[in-house]
Amino acid sequence: MTEQKTLFEKIIDREIPADIIFEDDLCLAFRDINPQAPVHILVIPKKPIPSLAEATDDDRVLLGHLLLVLKDVALQEGLDNGFRTVLNTGPDGGQDVYHMHFHLLGKRKLTWPPG
Repeated sequence: MTEQKTLFEKIIDREIPADIIFEDDLCLAFRDINPQAPVHILVIPKKPIPSLAEATDDDRVLLGHLLLVLKDVALQEGLDNGFRTVLNTGPDGGQDVYHMHFHLLGKRKLTWPPG
């Protein structure tokens, strides 16, 4: 039986359109279709890692790269007054697409705990 592609794999493969704002050999960044802030961008690895809980030591460089891309995209989007990054992991962590992805949120005051 063939595993079905995740939504994000379909975006990477251009089978589903997305408002892509950054891409390199390792990752893709695109605007969330259900934004929770004026700026809400998803940054995903092209490697299909289901969740952070399933990342391995071999993913160390990729994970660092993703964090630096988040910073660069935040600056590109004018989030120099601050931003939030979120990485939901597993069902109790609120993960709904099992392809690891970071949320980049900004352009509004974000409170803690999130509401």
